[in-house]
Amino acid sequence: MGIGSKKNSANTSPDLKGQTQDAVIPSTPTSTSTSRTASPMPNEKLPDGKTPDDSSKLRTFLSILKRFIGVTDIAAVRFSLPAQLLEPIPNLEYWHYLDRPETFVAIGDSEDALGRMLGCLRFWFTKDLKYVHGKPCKPYNSTLGEFFRCQWQVEDTAPSLVGQADKSIAQQPVGGQAGVKVNFLTEQTSHHPPVSAYYVDCPEKGVSARGYDQLSAKFTGTSIKVTPGEYNQGIYINIERRGEEYKLTHPAAFLGGFIRGNLSVTVADTCFVSCPQTGIKVILHYLEEGYFGKTQNKVEGIIYRCADVTTDRVTRLKDVPDKDILGRIDGMWTDKVYFSPGSTDFKKTSEKDRILLVDVNLLRPVPKFCPPLTEQLPNESRLYWNEVTESINAKQFTLATNKKTEIEERQRERAAIRSKEGREWKPRFFTKSTEPSGRPELTEDGKRAVLGMREGMWRLEPPPEYGAM
Repeated sequence: MGIGSKKNSANTSPDLKGQTQDAVIPSTPTSTSTSRTASPMPNEKLPDGKTPDDSSKLRTFLSILKRFIGVTDIAAVRFSLPAQLLEPIPNLEYWHYLDRPETFVAIGDSEDALGRMLGCLRFWFTKDLKYVHGKPCKPYNSTLGEFFRCQWQVEDTAPSLVGQADKSIAQQPVGGQAGVKVNFLTEQTSHHPPVSAYYVDCPEKGVSARGYDQLSAKFTGTSIKVTPGEYNQGIYINIERRGEEYKLTHPAAFLGGFIRGNLSVTVADTCFVSCPQTGIKVILHYLEEGYFGKTQNKVEGIIYRCADVTTDRVTRLKDVPDKDILGRIDGMWTDKVYFSPGSTDFKKTSEKDRILLVDVNLLRPVPKFCPPLTEQLPNESRLYWNEVTESINAKQFTLATNKKTEIEERQRERAAIRSKEGREWKPRFFTKSTEPSGRPELTEDGKRAVLGMREGMWRLEPPPEYGAM
């Protein structure tokens, strides 16, 4: 299975080894909201033991959404869904950007600054394979103080796309071959608005990432437009040995297909990837539809140098001076994406000069390792939602909805107590609910949790207070 499988006469990167078909797991699609509610919503009456089909789910979901036409941000409105409409997975477990962690650990490998930016883009186009291969659904909403942690063990075989690769850093055996660990910690730091902070690291490669997840969503009547919330300023990736930070901003996405009964995710917006230390910036322009309204999932981009990426105001591809262009990006984010060096228009470049950045057709999310339930705290996502998950998997939807309602009621009770006592909630693993810079900072407990994952020690001491229990 390769990010770089050979196609036509274009140059390709070698296959990513170590990720075989046996490692493929189904993807779980995107959530459109992370809010909670006390508001009663329509419940589709469904006998326990009978699984609702997709059309039935859509009818119920659409009837709920119609109530929010014209609402500026439905992600900030507290509403609940019956259990039969939910995917049995916690929101914090679902929301990560590591569907292919081997691309993440290889971002800093190239000795060439352009090669490192291309490595960052390869990670970008593989981080959300759930959008490409999954069917949109809704995970559980997160509760205040809930957290999730996991780890991936992958072989560090992703090649450099441009420039010589430095893979001299010591690695630990994974499946009998050299490999590295990627650790992920996330916590729901705010409930109003719903915000979660996350931290990722691969200590063997000196690569880390952090940021806030927050969504703003608006229902137009035919689709849901999802944009980054106020505190979601992007993904911040740090390459320690290079002294570089990359900022990746999120584009707007659209969840559509309610009318025809076939949900799908499309992207139609412009986003940016930039590194102040190298002076390299990327503009990516996503095109949602072509002629006659046919979805094309196309992405076009330009990689260029600028005097100062923090003050550069160029936002349109056509406004980038040819003299500054290092290369162009072109393809379909649901298929193949290519890089062509130089300022020549992509369509005018020969195939032999194009480099295959990524081919997502055969790629699926890589399985992760989570602590066993016996070593999880009560507010750790999988244990916290375990009874709801078991009930949904057993098709006991009434029981699942009741368990879910109990969780929601407990959260409201805890919030009322804090309000009465005049106390504000403080996250455990991150210093603040949000940071103006968009870069969350780990507390001492957060650092200990990450260190424990690195050493294979999952046990954590209980917190002095639970946010929603």
